[in-house]
Amino acid sequence: MQALSYVRPADTDTAIALVAGRPDGAYLAGGTTEVDLARLDVVRPGLLVDINDLLPDCVVELQGGGVRIGSMARMSDVACSPPVVERFPMISQALLAGASAQLRNMASMGGNLCQAVRCGYFRDVASACNKRDPGRGCAALEGINRGHAILGVSDQCIATHPSDVAVALVALNAVVHTRLPGGGRTISIDDFFLLPGDTPQREHPLDHGELITAIEVPAAPVARRSVYLKFRDRQSYEFALASVAAAIRVEDGTVTEVRLALGGVGTKPWRARRAEASLLGQPADEASFTEAARQELAQASPRPQNAFKVELATRAIVRALQTLTDGGAR
Repeated sequence: MQALSYVRPADTDTAIALVAGRPDGAYLAGGTTEVDLARLDVVRPGLLVDINDLLPDCVVELQGGGVRIGSMARMSDVACSPPVVERFPMISQALLAGASAQLRNMASMGGNLCQAVRCGYFRDVASACNKRDPGRGCAALEGINRGHAILGVSDQCIATHPSDVAVALVALNAVVHTRLPGGGRTISIDDFFLLPGDTPQREHPLDHGELITAIEVPAAPVARRSVYLKFRDRQSYEFALASVAAAIRVEDGTVTEVRLALGGVGTKPWRARRAEASLLGQPADEASFTEAARQELAQASPRPQNAFKVELATRAIVRALQTLTDGGAR
């Protein structure tokens, strides 16, 4: 780990100016990822700007039924926030499934969205990784890739996005609020995560120094009955092989509204729009759920070691929808 400077500014404008003014400047929130990567020399910040005391850290109820989550809100606090638990249970469940209790108590919501991929080759500076060192190649393509992505991949990168709560936020059409040296903007959560394409090193549309201030989740009555299911090698703290955030409304046996997003299988939190379109107007039964899942996974590009994820994700979608429509009997 290289030597670096640490600053704890008194206000947000100063923090933004400090990071924006240094190409090697970076923000320090919970630090549960940034510190690890710095120790491994995967990232080499010359300046860390501590923002823990500068940004909102609470959940605010919005008129109409939405919520606004401060970017410095801790994952554990958001997971047990009454309006989140009541209105968006998939968010609470995703947070509780997303990390150990110790990490949840420290990690921030804004930092969670910006966390780096968990690809072993990315974290090993001796390995080829286009995300860490553009143009060097991707060792995962022909290496150990059992846990890697099957959706949204390119010949430059197949790393899986690691966040659980981001999957739920994508399903709920959340919006990310940011601040720049010259003002602020809002970014749709689905646009916040970029596909690797030919520029895998660029994971978000943020400018250098741009700071996440809040995450807004709009009202979604369908989400009051929602679920986040995570399938992994072990039940304790582990990253998803496949996960599903699902919400569904059924009237007279027919699907009238549905939200679906996948984790553990995409290079970004994956909104399952093909499956959603397939389900609307169809009977809320296993046959419809299976067909919708298969349509979504038809676009998968698996490698030999992770080809099982196609079937796993298909079954995960069906399980989540069955859980919501027949009381979880299956």
